[in-house]
Parts: sequence; structure tokens; C-alpha cells
Amino acid sequence: MGSDTLTGTRIRERRAGMGLRQADLARQVGISPSYLNLIEHNRRGIGGKLLIDISRVLGVEVAALTEGAEAALLEALRAAAARVEDAGAELDRAEELAGRFPGWARSVAALHDRISALEEAVDSLSDRLTHDPFLAESVHEILSTVTAIRSASSILAQTPDIEPEWRERFHGNIFRDSQRLSETSQALVAHFDRLSREETGFATAPDATAAFAEAHGYHFPALEAGGDPEPLIEAAPALDAPAAARMARGYLDRYAADARAVPLDRFEPAAERLGYDPARLAADFDTDLLTVFRRLASLPTREGRPEFGLVACDGSGTVTFRKPLPGFSLPRYGAACPLWPLYQALIRPTAPVRAVMETPDETRFLAYAMCQPVAPSGFGGPQVVEAGMLFLDAGEAAPAPGETVFAVGTSCRICPRADCVARREPSILREEF
Repeated sequence: MGSDTLTGTRIRERRAGMGLRQADLARQVGISPSYLNLIEHNRRGIGGKLLIDISRVLGVEVAALTEGAEAALLEALRAAAARVEDAGAELDRAEELAGRFPGWARSVAALHDRISALEEAVDSLSDRLTHDPFLAESVHEILSTVTAIRSASSILAQTPDIEPEWRERFHGNIFRDSQRLSETSQALVAHFDRLSREETGFATAPDATAAFAEAHGYHFPALEAGGDPEPLIEAAPALDAPAAARMARGYLDRYAADARAVPLDRFEPAAERLGYDPARLAADFDTDLLTVFRRLASLPTREGRPEFGLVACDGSGTVTFRKPLPGFSLPRYGAACPLWPLYQALIRPTAPVRAVMETPDETRFLAYAMCQPVAPSGFGGPQVVEAGMLFLDAGEAAPAPGETVFAVGTSCRICPRADCVARREPSILREEF
């Protein structure tokens, strides 16, 4: 359909958009409403002075009525239609769509551009996974190290009367290979994290906020001194997106409120004096446990001071903040391990939980968890809650008498525990599932 045959359609759409009645437009340009009706339904041609008069009343250039949509928009619509099988008939109607429904036409074109950009990003990532030398070397290193560990451990397991000297040598080899495996795996994860944030540009707002907090070591001296969060946000390139900036602002506003309620100059010596016990600190400062959790996790690093990890979730169990520790990684995507004390606290609001978490490699972490309301809803309204879990390396210390030990993982997908009662999906680490 040629562009000139849609002039009447464009006049009708422009007039309707202005809220102008057909009779009023006809009167202003000196023609009858019935004749204008024929023009608007493309049954009569239009040009010359009448077209100029109509464009003047409608407040648009003549070209906007005669030429229709821009070439780029039409090209995008045709490209979008070409994605659909047997869309030949629709290709000829692209300008009709643009003329009659310009808003929808722009939406379709924008979605087409977005899909194209995502496809390019996927192709780029696929190509990188195929040809990235760092990835190939890392995978080769991981496989080689796993093979070495398995070989040494197999000898130890199958040779009970091995000489002490050789046993010690195999133990040393396993220890060094395990360290190398851990370092390689962490480097590989960091590599993928960097790619997802820097190269694809698709980091979510929570990811950007977590990376921002991590870059500052989860400690902000300017806010401890009563400063404004806004300069910190403006100075962070990763927070350019409005959603990321808004989420980071919420995080920093809460940090500033915590710093005012529990000042660092009082909290640091009190934490050391009370053995970094969250319950005693909450009582000492007359505040809630979640505030103490956040303050302990934001303490500046000091020699001899325990390092604290922190994970928080909302009432749905969705992780809203994460500060991992070496040996206890926190999933960026998908659900976390349902056996974390965090979720035990979530099902028992206001009841504090203390437990020892044991990872599949038998590393133990002491965890404190609490769930509490965060917003009053009044009688009959929904209760909004959040839960937090503070954790630290338990070292070689055995659990206290009667203390619960939770056999946990990161998430089901990468947890090797075959007999876990809470498993939701098969593990990629065990073929028998």
C-alpha cells in the first residue's frame, strides 16, 4: 500500500488524538463532514490547499500526513514481521500499522531492537565460551586437578597398610591440589562475574548494588561520619541505571540509619568486649538483631577480628542481600539451599536461631538467624517481614552441647548430597540423579 493512500488515515488518527470532532475540522477547512469522512477513510484523494489547511488545523507538517512513518520505523516493522513464518502478507501492511497505530508500531519496533540486541549478546557469549582461552585453560586445570586428587585419595582408600612416609606425602599432595582447585574455581567464577557485569551490560539492579557494596568492602566511612549517600552513588559507574541507583540508595540509606542508631565509635569496642555476640550487642544497644547483623557485617577489616558474612531475604525467601565468605559462596541466580538457618528463622518469626552449618567439604560456619516484621500493616493487613543470617568461620571448634548442625550447600543444582531431604532438583555433580 503506497504512502499516499494512507493520508486520510493519518488525518483521522491525528484528529482523534487531539479530541477534535470530524464536523469541527470540516467546518474549519470549509468542506462538508461527509466529504471529510470519505477522505479519512481513504476513499477520496487530497492535495493542494485543502491538505495545507487540514495540516494547519491539525498542527502538523504536510509531510507528516503524506509521507507517514519514518523509513527506519518501517524497516524495523518489516524486519520484525520477517521473523514470523509465512509473514509475507504482513510485510506489505507495515506502513498501514504505522499510520493507523503509531504507538503500537513504535512498541513493536522497540521490541524487535531489544530482541536483536539480546541475540547478539547470546551469540557473543556463546562464541566466548567456545573460544575463550582462559575458560579452556581453567577447565583443563580443574579436570587435571580433580583427576590428581581422585588418584591420590583412591590409593589411600585402597591401601590400608601404606607406609607412613608415603601416606604423609599423599596427604600433602591432596592438600596442595585442593588448594589449587579452589583457587582455579574462584578465578573462573570471578571471570564469569566480570563478563556478565562489564561485557554484556545485563547486570541486574541487585547485582550492581552487591558489586558496589563489595567494591567498598561493605564499609562506608563517609556514612559513618554522617555524610550524604548521593555522592557515593554519583561516583559509581556501575549505578548508572536508574533501577540500580535506586536500589543502592535504599541500601545506603539503611546503612546510614544503622550508623546513626549504633555509632561505630561505640560499637567497635563493645563488639570486642562482648565477644561479637549479636544477642548481647542487641541488648547493650537496645536495638534489634538484624541491625546488629548488618553492623557486624559492615565492620572494617582488622587483624584478629572475625570476618562476618551476611545474607538477607524477604518473606518469599528471595535473597535480597549477600556478603559471602571464603568457603561459603552465595548463589547469584536461582534459589538458595532451603536448609540454611536463614529459612528456619523465616518460618519462625521473632524466634532467634543459632546453629552450625556444615558444607559438603565439611567446612563449618557458625550462623545466627532472625526473622522480624519490617513494616506495620495494621489489623487485618499483610505482615511484611525480612530475615537475616550472620555467619562466620567456626574453625575447628566443635558445636556446643545440644547445638544443631545443619548439613547445607549453596543450591541444589551444585550440591553433591545425594540423600538430602530438601532436594528440589537434580545436581549436575551427580550423574545418578
